[in-house]
This record gives sequence, C-alpha cells and structure tokens, in this order.
Amino acid sequence: MKALAFNIPKTTQASFRVQVDELPYFYDRLHHHPELQISLILRGYGTQFIGHRVRSFQAGELFVIAANLPHVLKSDPIFYEKEEESVAAISIFFNELSFGQAFFDLPEMQHIANWMRKLQTAVKISGPIKAQIGALLKAMVNQNEFQRFLQLLNILDLLAHAKTQTVIAQPSFTRADKTVDPQEFNLVFQYLMDNYHRRISLQEVAALLNKSSASFCRYFKLHTQKTFVQFLNEIRIGVACQKLQERNQSISEICYQCGFSNLSNFNRQFKKIMQLSPSQYLRKRSL
Repeated sequence: MKALAFNIPKTTQASFRVQVDELPYFYDRLHHHPELQISLILRGYGTQFIGHRVRSFQAGELFVIAANLPHVLKSDPIFYEKEEESVAAISIFFNELSFGQAFFDLPEMQHIANWMRKLQTAVKISGPIKAQIGALLKAMVNQNEFQRFLQLLNILDLLAHAKTQTVIAQPSFTRADKTVDPQEFNLVFQYLMDNYHRRISLQEVAALLNKSSASFCRYFKLHTQKTFVQFLNEIRIGVACQKLQERNQSISEICYQCGFSNLSNFNRQFKKIMQLSPSQYLRKRSL
C-alpha cells in the first residue's frame, strides 16, 4: 500500500505527543507514520480505512494503530456540507525510542514491550477497560507533561492486560514501489469515498490515473491486495453499517443509498464482508 509519510509534530517539552483534534472533519488523506497511535473518537462518524480493511467508525470508539500502518478516517459527507457539524478526538503518538533506547527493556516494562511487539496491526478496545482508558485520555488534556507521562504508563499497562481487543485491520500491507506517485491512491480513494452512492465504472476510475482498465486493475490489486470491486463493496458496506447503527432508515433504503442496485446483492455482499446479514447485524447491535 502506498501512503503519504506523515510527520507527527514534535515538542521540546515532551517525549511523546498528546493531540486534541476539533475540526469540521477528520484528516482525510491516507497516511502512515513511525509512531504508534492511540485514539479516542469523541465526536463524529464515517468510514475508516486501516491497512486493507474498510469499516465504519463512530463516536466513543477507542483504537490503537501500529506504527507505519496506512490509515485514514473519512468523515461522512454531512461533516463537509454542514458548518454546524464537527468532529473531535484525543490521540497519543509515541514510538519505542520516545523515552530512550532502553526504556522498554526495563523489567517493569516487559509486559508492555511484549504487547507492543505483538501489535502489528490495529485493534479496537471495548469492554470496561475502554471507559478506564477513555477517562485517562480525557484527563491528560489539562495535565502537565509529567502527569501525562504517568497517565501514559497507566494506559499502556491497561492495554497490555486488555482482554477485549478486536483486530480491525490486516497485519501486513504491500508498500508501493518508490516510482509510484504517492498521491495516486489518495486520488482514487477520495473519488470512491465521494461517489460510492452511485454506479462507478472501472473505466472512469482508471481514467483518473490515465490508465487502461486492465492496467488499473493490476495497479489496484498490487497496492491494495483487493480487486477494485471488492474494495468498493467494502466501502459501501462500511457506510451501510454506520447507517444501520443510526436506525432511522430501512435496510432497503440504505441499500440504494450505498450504491447497490438491488437488495439481494446488497444482502449477499453484506454477509460476505460482515459474516452477518443486515438484519442479524441490527439485532447484534441492539444487544
């Protein structure tokens, strides 16, 4: 996967970064960075792309993203259209060397070091521990650097012992050849996110990169490990999951709003990707 290398702003007052985002919409460029990222979504919802996985996200979610894993949070269209809508999140960024060469070699840090080494992907944290970590993250906003450092150690200890960690991305991804323009995939991704609700032909997307359909298919499979149709269906089902959670539209209405031309195909693709039918997904979410 070719993604933009992203530089996390450094500070001379601290060895790691606590970032509070309050924006009209989340940063919507596919990117990666050498820091491990812990994020709590306070406000907002949309479609999340991490590694090769497309899924919906919503307020209240807490997730950890491994270093150098391509990802993006694409806010729903309403956040681009209405000024009164906004998003918010608290994130922590750090890497294994943030606190010195041998910090994670300390005996007291071994359980955290082992957890970090095993984290090759992205995980979603749920259960009671999510509330504990969420409270610590919120408290960090108004703390000084030393207090934040202590809170981070508490958070990492909780994460290292967390039993409710759900993998939300594949552990590996293909880095694109250096001759490939890193802007290309973002162009395609943005186009699909803006137009998933209608019929999109392979030819029109290939034309964005001045490629033939066959050439584009090879390019797309190389950099996503998915076919174009697979990827587009995952985006559409991710959006459908978000709409189903809102519970103010019928399954058939959501089907057509997400770009599917008939209900049977929507149900088939939904079950293939989510391992549940739309109605089963709704029942599970209501438990």
